[in-house]
Amino acid sequence: MSQIKNIGVLTSGGDSPGMNAGIRAVIRTGIYHGLNMFGVRRGYDGLVNKDIFAMDAKSVANIIQRGGTVLKTARSDEFRTYEGRKKAYENLKDFGIDALVVIGGDGTFTGASKFIEEFDIPIIGMPGTIDNDLAGTDFTIGYDTAINTVVDAVDKIRDTAESHDRVFVVEVMGRDSGLIALRSGISTGAEAVLIPELKVDYDAIMKRLDKSRSNKSSRIIIVAEGDDEGGLVVADKIKESFPHYDVRVSILGHIQRGGKPTCMDRVLASRLGVAAVEGLIEGRRGEMAGLICGQIQYTPFEKAIKHIKQVNDNLTRIVEILSL
Repeated sequence: MSQIKNIGVLTSGGDSPGMNAGIRAVIRTGIYHGLNMFGVRRGYDGLVNKDIFAMDAKSVANIIQRGGTVLKTARSDEFRTYEGRKKAYENLKDFGIDALVVIGGDGTFTGASKFIEEFDIPIIGMPGTIDNDLAGTDFTIGYDTAINTVVDAVDKIRDTAESHDRVFVVEVMGRDSGLIALRSGISTGAEAVLIPELKVDYDAIMKRLDKSRSNKSSRIIIVAEGDDEGGLVVADKIKESFPHYDVRVSILGHIQRGGKPTCMDRVLASRLGVAAVEGLIEGRRGEMAGLICGQIQYTPFEKAIKHIKQVNDNLTRIVEILSL
């Protein structure tokens, strides 16, 4: 067991719904175990600029239902340098902080790994990203909320598409990962889903659209933003093949990051927040707390940031089967 007495928590990278639930869990778990808890504003930039403050149970009251992050988040060019990280370490020492919990994605964990290597400070990570693209957890904090936001938006788009016999190309987030597109595509009955992990077969998509015309008055194509061509280009290709189609594009953008976290994200963040603090107390470091098959698992940062995994072929097959 470690002799940790003071723990800091920060959020870094893109915000995701459920981060506040995670912050709340970290602070209250630390207090439960008799530790002193500190918040760091604006991620690693806050470490470098000494934007650090003490937190108590009241500090995290009434935030579990809020989207975004009360600690705020920012990119930090200075932390990318050794001098910046040294300054951050000295600031932690000034506050007597023995360990950190960092909530974020691959960039967050890459920075944490470097920080541990150079200054030997215990750090445990929590996966906070809407993309669900980290190894070592079945779901990341924010993913469930994001796909439900997409589903709600596409359901509304489907209503107007039905009314006008239109084809809608809906672009969703996912620069490096198509998991938002894939799951939301299945749940909204999309006719096709285009993701960065798979080469686009436009001939197959056009045949599917043409075939579905007799069965449906509306057609939805969901495109991950990381696909080589994006929603606007996909729409142009459809217009070239079917000039008589009324094709429209909807880019959902940052609406997917906001909003109240779902029950699943609140519970996931709460479980992982407890696991992160108790992992530090047990002497763990350089690992991400995740949930695999319903059980807490710890994965070294270097393995967690190796982007997932292969796309589940069965999910892409389901899209094709059900698009008739």
